[in-house]
Amino acid sequence: MPRPNILLIITHDSGRHFGCYGATIETPNIDRIGHEGVLFENAFCSAPQCSPARGSMLTGLCPHRNGLIGLTHRGFRLHADVPRLPALLATAGYHTLLFGLHHEEPDAHQMGYRRVLGGPDRTIRDVLPEVEAFLASQPPQPFFACVGFSESHRPFDPARYPMDNPDEMIVPEWLPDEPAVRTDVAELNGTIRGVDEAVGRIDSGLAAAGLANNTLLVYTTDHGTAFPYAKATLFDAGLGVALVARGPGGFIGGRTVHELVGMMDLTPTLLEVAGANVPDNLDGRSVLPLLAAGQSVEWRGEIFAEQTYHAAYDPMRSVRTERFKYIRSFEPRPILFAPNVDESPSKALLMKRNLYRQPRAAEMLFDLQDDPAEQHNLAEDPNFAHALSDLRARLLAWMERSDDPLLAGVVPPPPGARVTPAGAIKPEQFDAPADWRGK
Repeated sequence: MPRPNILLIITHDSGRHFGCYGATIETPNIDRIGHEGVLFENAFCSAPQCSPARGSMLTGLCPHRNGLIGLTHRGFRLHADVPRLPALLATAGYHTLLFGLHHEEPDAHQMGYRRVLGGPDRTIRDVLPEVEAFLASQPPQPFFACVGFSESHRPFDPARYPMDNPDEMIVPEWLPDEPAVRTDVAELNGTIRGVDEAVGRIDSGLAAAGLANNTLLVYTTDHGTAFPYAKATLFDAGLGVALVARGPGGFIGGRTVHELVGMMDLTPTLLEVAGANVPDNLDGRSVLPLLAAGQSVEWRGEIFAEQTYHAAYDPMRSVRTERFKYIRSFEPRPILFAPNVDESPSKALLMKRNLYRQPRAAEMLFDLQDDPAEQHNLAEDPNFAHALSDLRARLLAWMERSDDPLLAGVVPPPPGARVTPAGAIKPEQFDAPADWRGK
């Protein structure tokens, strides 16, 4: 059996806004990949911003270990000695290509792509014809092709992607059900529909070229949607991502995986599918044992996430189990930190209501069983003192064993980085977090 091709599609800011994840939108092509292959129900990114999330996806390491703790275009970089998935696959004999958007290095060749048809802000209209032409060209085998679309990053474009009827929108429960938000969601739906159509055309191109049976097709996104309480937060709306895959390696049968999967698991998984060497000491682990029929697998019971820099310094860490989420904030900030929230009608509405001045608790604990939208902080509830203590200890242990620089204090940006550093924004009528390690 020849080594399989791998075609990885990554979109921008899409979260789980797809029909197969319960969103009120029809996305038949992405749904079909999950229904014919494998749908990962509980997949989470390592960080709720673009470069750190993608960097983890393509190195198998959390951001503070691979160095990419902020956005590449703002001056943050991967450590030079960090293994990169495309380079590892190229060493293993794969023809590695990038189509469209990337956000891990200033030059995509630094990631190990041998051929790059890319650039910033490339849309489906720019990228899709190049992918289709490649698939029809009898491409060299085996190949690893990463396809990046700028959709569904803001601003949305209703002229290109017609919006849905705002009156028919169901607004996420963590946002106010107001006309501005309904219109915002309606425009997102139009963009997501465009993403789904593009994925369908790539899938059809694989079939037409006779490549479908020997190509692992993977669709995912970097992090949650660009709405308040989602992107650039450690709530599930910011960390939860769609992940569907179909093809060789056990990704068949219409299965749903319920275990907690991190996007750092992508690198070791794809390396194992390719028969390539997996570096030691990765934070991710291959998901292939979860797909083995009749095999009982001891899997992780917790998953960690982080944010250090976006447009401004906002250091947070979190740990999530099946039932609970614990978020630790290391700087006094409002619950929604305006510099790190993308401009949108939804943001403007919340700004008018002064919701960006509500203080963020230093510690937040949510019972996801009863409160999946993470609306009720239980950190001060004595009935959940044991859960708080347990998750606080788990988070600290992870930070210590991963040498998280945040434990030593403020993490400075690299020289010349275009960010707002710690101390440049004055706290607004809320207390600084107390020491928590001794609690």
